[in-house]
Amino acid sequence: MKVKVQTLDAQASGDVELNDAVFGVEPRADILHRVVTWQLEKRRGTARGTRERSDVARTGKKFGRQKGGGTARHGDRAAPIFIGGGKAHGARVRDFNPSLNKKVRALGLKMALSDKAKNGSLTILDTLDVKDGKTRELVAHLAKLNLTKALFIDGDAVNVSFAKASANIIGVNLLPAVGANVYDILKADTLVLTRAAVEKLEARFNG
Repeated sequence: MKVKVQTLDAQASGDVELNDAVFGVEPRADILHRVVTWQLEKRRGTARGTRERSDVARTGKKFGRQKGGGTARHGDRAAPIFIGGGKAHGARVRDFNPSLNKKVRALGLKMALSDKAKNGSLTILDTLDVKDGKTRELVAHLAKLNLTKALFIDGDAVNVSFAKASANIIGVNLLPAVGANVYDILKADTLVLTRAAVEKLEARFNG
């Protein structure tokens, strides 16, 4: 699959050949759903469970008499009504650490990339260099490229000038190639890759 490459000024900068094994896979909703669900569940933090009556270190010896003491009947210091006692109906530990086969995760990323390429929502740029890292300059470039809600993926590391210029622009996200993921790709209206990103993503799957 051959795609035109542009500069940040919306000028033509040659072509790039995309690997069909990475950018030409037929998307499947069930695979994408599984990967997105797995990714979002991995983000959830596991809350610490509270200690209940059986978990606290308190004596189980009955204190006081059953009758005649002038107070309520108690048989355990670990009861929730006492200081240091166990929590009644406390929070339980919930496991949000699901597993998903690596092959399915890799296939989901290929399908997400292929979906953007198939729908015409994929843009390839030569580089992401922004003069002096000025936000005003980048806004003008994005207007020329007709980009609003877009995910930019660079090579080994993100372009420093672009990161500085895009920090205050709503709807523009920037990731290195190693951070490419299904959820962020599908959420963006347009996926923008640099030449370096294309090389890294193809090497990631072919390696």
